[in-house]
Amino acid sequence: MDYKIKNLETKVVHSGEPKEKINGAVVFPIYQSAMFLYDGEQDYNDLKYIRLNNTPNQTTLHEKLAAIEGGEAALVTSSGMAAISTTLLTLLEGGGHLLAQDSLYGGTHGFITNDFSGLGLSYSFIKSNDPDSWQGEIKPNSRVIYVESITNPTIQIIDLQAVVNFAKKHDLISVIDNTFASPVNFNPIEMGFDLVIHSATKYLNGHSDIVAGCIVGRGKLVEKITHKLNHLGGSLDPHACFLFQRGIKTLVLRLERQNRSAMALARFLENHPAVKKVNYPGLESHPQHALAKKWFRGFGGMISFEIKGEMDDVTDFLNNLNIPLLAPSLGGVETLVVLPAVSSHASLTKAERKKIGIADTLVRVSVGIESAEELIADFKQALEKIL
Repeated sequence: MDYKIKNLETKVVHSGEPKEKINGAVVFPIYQSAMFLYDGEQDYNDLKYIRLNNTPNQTTLHEKLAAIEGGEAALVTSSGMAAISTTLLTLLEGGGHLLAQDSLYGGTHGFITNDFSGLGLSYSFIKSNDPDSWQGEIKPNSRVIYVESITNPTIQIIDLQAVVNFAKKHDLISVIDNTFASPVNFNPIEMGFDLVIHSATKYLNGHSDIVAGCIVGRGKLVEKITHKLNHLGGSLDPHACFLFQRGIKTLVLRLERQNRSAMALARFLENHPAVKKVNYPGLESHPQHALAKKWFRGFGGMISFEIKGEMDDVTDFLNNLNIPLLAPSLGGVETLVVLPAVSSHASLTKAERKKIGIADTLVRVSVGIESAEELIADFKQALEKIL
């Protein structure tokens, strides 16, 4: 009798794994083969070939990711941006119009603003805090509404239920980047979103050793995106799939620790005299705290905060830290700090950054799994040196 796995803690370990273990191996092996023997396939997309995203290491991940996010199907990609760009190119093909949240990851913002016009696509940015204004941005060729569950790096939350309702009302496909929240804290498909995207480089893998992405959601949509990806070539190689599959098994354990530690660090920062402002949805002072509390099971491991003073003060603060590493990306076991103005959002002008709340003195923190007590002590000594 087939057993249906119920809980996320069990799904991350066992969903998608073969019931009959291959040669008795507890861990799913790496199939380091670019192609597989022809077996009577009638469709090009069914040929077993890494670029066609249907080899054993890929399909096992597809099943696991679909189970974790509650989608009908899933697709792994070579990066988060491969997932985002391929999804949008597929859904908007032939001159479609996109409604996009006004505060997005810099890579996504850059793709939309720099590349859309040359591809015959159009877009409008919608105001996160003003759902009533979205109606005015609808065009006859509008097809997709695209948002993030928690914005990067301002850690804001759009009215996600309003997004779903708006999409249904106007027959739009709703797409959400759920990287920051992760499936541990939020499952957008349960709310009604059509597609969920992750930069799996971050929390899903969690060990800062691969670059990957994924798309989860309605089966017909994922199938269309897969066929587009098959042509564009953004497939994930078997060894990266193996590392992804291994990393995701500890997702719940890691996020539970990161949720707790980030909450503790955010409360400390909010009360420190050298800190001007803290962005963390778990704080009662956060403008969308009530929404986050209603929808999310946890508030995540991402914090951003502004330091009082000038860039020299921020530089001194970063140089005085001992535990966090100054490096891009996020979601790994190690705590990382970065200045968005000179990294993820450097492609935006200063005026564009200011418009969406990214000050030059804004520091983004990805809280790892280290001792929260030790992390707070380290932040404390580094801040005290700039007072």
